[in-house]
Amino acid sequence: MQIIVEDKYDAWLFDLDGVITDTAVWHGVTWKQVFDEFLGQFSERSGVTVEPFQIEIDYVNLMNGKPRYEGGDSFLRSRGIELEWGAPDDPAEWETVCGLGNRKNLFYNELLKTAVPLVFQTSVDLIRRLSDDGKSVAIVSSSTNCETILTAVGIQHLFKAKMDGNSAAERMIPGKPEPDTFLEVARVLGVRPNRAVVIDDTVSGVRAGRAGKFGLVVGVARRGTPEMLFDGGADVVVRDLGEIQLVTEQEPRKGEADDDETHR
Repeated sequence: MQIIVEDKYDAWLFDLDGVITDTAVWHGVTWKQVFDEFLGQFSERSGVTVEPFQIEIDYVNLMNGKPRYEGGDSFLRSRGIELEWGAPDDPAEWETVCGLGNRKNLFYNELLKTAVPLVFQTSVDLIRRLSDDGKSVAIVSSSTNCETILTAVGIQHLFKAKMDGNSAAERMIPGKPEPDTFLEVARVLGVRPNRAVVIDDTVSGVRAGRAGKFGLVVGVARRGTPEMLFDGGADVVVRDLGEIQLVTEQEPRKGEADDDETHR
């Protein structure tokens, strides 16, 4: 159990994929569709065998949490492939960074048409508790499908502010691991960073929280290792947000287990 002194913070900034909904795996699966096809064609043309895309290694370590095009470019460069960047309106069949990213988004939206994302109820319970306690709760996601997913699962009304991949791109705000999206949401909420909590399941997300000097950075290690998130800058790492206990005093309540830890 991780005990957090609720009174220390006025705002809580949540990532979406992997924190509130189990959609992070969808991103990995649809990127694999794109890269399996692209790398096969690339190897055939060049005569160079390229190591295939692996979700648990490449997506988790190189792409998870980053804006779509930046994530795709990171993976390609890890294989020594440099494509023309292109533009956000590139057709999905073009072999540019943006074209491949747009192809991935087509696959992702096809999934959304046939499946409803799983919601982590413990995360929703925490969000509702914080809202009931008068805290400002916001969503900060790199996904351009953020609003679609929130609406599909019926929780779009729970957030006082939202920052997703679309709004960041429109306003030219750098994405994670830069802290700018989190900082902008804190500004909109009228809260100083040191009075806000960042909750993210990605290394790029916890790095952004640390770089922004937020009061507390919570990593969620559903699939990755806690060590990766601690190394990225997380103060606290949990497997599920149900492990968080909110308290209003400075010390754990009498009778708490010896291995509980209070974060201030």
